[in-house]
Amino acid sequence: MGKLDIFKEKETVDQVLQQRSSGYAVVCDDLKKVYHGKDGNPDKFAVRGLSLALPYGECLGILGPNGAGKSSFISMMIGLTRPTSGNAFVRDFSIQTDMEKIYNSMGVCPQDNMLWEMLTGREHLQFYGRLKSLNGSALHHAVEESLRSVNLLHGGAADKQVRKYSGGMKRRLSVAISLIGDAKIVYMDEPSTGLDPASRKSLWDAVKQAKHDRAIILTTHSMEEAEILCDRLCIMVDGSLQCIGTPKELIARFGGYYVLTMTTSPEFEREVENLVGKLSPNARKVYHLSGTQKYELPKQEVRIADVFMAVENFKRRVEVQAWGLADTTMEDVFVKVAKGAQSSQELS
Repeated sequence: MGKLDIFKEKETVDQVLQQRSSGYAVVCDDLKKVYHGKDGNPDKFAVRGLSLALPYGECLGILGPNGAGKSSFISMMIGLTRPTSGNAFVRDFSIQTDMEKIYNSMGVCPQDNMLWEMLTGREHLQFYGRLKSLNGSALHHAVEESLRSVNLLHGGAADKQVRKYSGGMKRRLSVAISLIGDAKIVYMDEPSTGLDPASRKSLWDAVKQAKHDRAIILTTHSMEEAEILCDRLCIMVDGSLQCIGTPKELIARFGGYYVLTMTTSPEFEREVENLVGKLSPNARKVYHLSGTQKYELPKQEVRIADVFMAVENFKRRVEVQAWGLADTTMEDVFVKVAKGAQSSQELS
């Protein structure tokens, strides 16, 4: 019962599949992918029974450590690999039997840029626009808009050969390709990798604008990106979904604590420990290194005002070099869920 959100998502999938026309952009039903071991090696379970229902207008973020199965999931959804079992429906077409009908309404930004070195950025977008049945003035307008949205119109970048592009420019072009031609389902595998802050911000604006009438599935290692772009997030560990919900729901569920950090001389560490014990009997020490200590204080046990007052009184007796009180971040949630899932797998 610990994973009530996963059960609810599975129930939604079951209800949606009973209707002839679901109205959902993407529905995954118990999707599995196993890479069979050779030469005596064990089978590798990349995706273990994934069930998801994604409506139009939503951006779903998939978080997970390296090797969690995020790219394997996207590979199945875009037709690169076949599922071992289960099925998924994109605009009510099955990925097992109707992939030809799905391609025209799908956009992909893969983890590795798949670009032709001799073509320019503009020529790439013209080529992919034609594949999406655009021509004439509609094609010209779509190409210009795509270049503008990912900031590739300045300094003649659009008409340079891709071999002269930096890594960040190639990444932005890959995102523009995925969005051209009014693709209704867009998969983005770590789209902002290697981008500078200004380029990342313009890319986020482009994705936000694009998601109004389409569904976007996005994998990322950036918690900031996940919180800004995604309406819902799911965390995946070792091929299994661990939780799903809005960023606020996940922070409230897994992060019901404040983080108190304090740095003193090493001889006062014991006094800091006593102070925290008085503030919150169930406080948990999560970090300790030569005078710097970090504690998790359950929110139901402490008031922020009390912490400030106690620390001010403490500073009159003990020299505090630095201290801080922070709310739980999405990064804290991610680390907690990933570690919890991995330790439970080791136990089993």
